[in-house]
Amino acid sequence: QVQLVESGGGLVQAGGSLRLSCVASGGTFSTYGTAWFRQAQGKEREFVAGINWSGGGLAYANSVNGRFTISRDNAKNTVDLQMNSLKPEDTAVYYCAATRTGMASRTSYDYWGQGTQVTISS
Repeated sequence: QVQLVESGGGLVQAGGSLRLSCVASGGTFSTYGTAWFRQAQGKEREFVAGINWSGGGLAYANSVNGRFTISRDNAKNTVDLQMNSLKPEDTAVYYCAATRTGMASRTSYDYWGQGTQVTISS
């Protein structure tokens, strides 16, 4: 059973930065596609960024492109999300996800973390 645990969330002012990290245990992380999603209060969960098993195939939501960077370290079983120039509308619970397909899908994932809260004050 694959477990994903996120960390790095918190409260920052608009314009600031945060780095989220997700560590995986169980399974074969180096073969999985991974992604970050987010869910703001009262809204549906949405795709933020994805990366395939080898570190390529990067994909970003239009709303974060140019501000967020996804990366992974297969030796450490981690996938990170560097978030810069944060805006109040980035406030949400951020989830790490992994898929056995190995690709950076925008939709279907097999494993999910519990989420970490990110709050951006104006």
